[in-house]
Amino acid sequence: MKLYTYFRSSAAYRVRIALNLKGLAYDAVPVHLLRDGGEQLQPAYRAVNPAGLLPALDDGGAAIGQSLAIIEYLDETRPDLPLLPADAAGRARVRALALTIAADTHPLGNLRVLKYLTGVLNVTEEQKLAWLHQWMSAGLASFEQLLATDTRTGRYCHGDTPTLADCCLVPQVFNAQRFQLDLSPYPNIVRIHTACAELPAFQQAHPAQQPDAE
Repeated sequence: MKLYTYFRSSAAYRVRIALNLKGLAYDAVPVHLLRDGGEQLQPAYRAVNPAGLLPALDDGGAAIGQSLAIIEYLDETRPDLPLLPADAAGRARVRALALTIAADTHPLGNLRVLKYLTGVLNVTEEQKLAWLHQWMSAGLASFEQLLATDTRTGRYCHGDTPTLADCCLVPQVFNAQRFQLDLSPYPNIVRIHTACAELPAFQQAHPAQQPDAE
């Protein structure tokens, strides 16, 4: 397997965690999001993923984009150490948690959105940071409420085994810390992030541990 990745890409970070949790070996193929106008937009990468977004997984010629689709593909094709619960209600809850990050929160702070804000709308760095804090706070507040009001929350987002939800949460917390967002209003998120950070699968997926880290 080849994973097209960038060390600071949240979506790629999710997939790295999932691969590690499932004990799957892969070759990392770095795609620099800033160099030469963004290597993800160049023809060589567009041939792998026409959307020009990271990550992409090449599994024996089957090229897959979108981080959540990749993780569910891994769960279906390598069912050992599943990242989704066995019951339908549990799977729905984990997916809902994951999408709270992947669909509702992360896209508003994605690189192409930030570049549009500063390059086209000409917002200041201070305004950009305010934008990031607004939407990160809103997303994490929703996630925190979902954790706090459900008895299925355990050591991790759903029970006592990491799931797809944890794969999405940890990179979003990394982003929040990177942009100095106060996490004290989210005690369950902080607790779960701490528990995840103790596991080698999460440690090895961290941006600082990637071969293309700067």
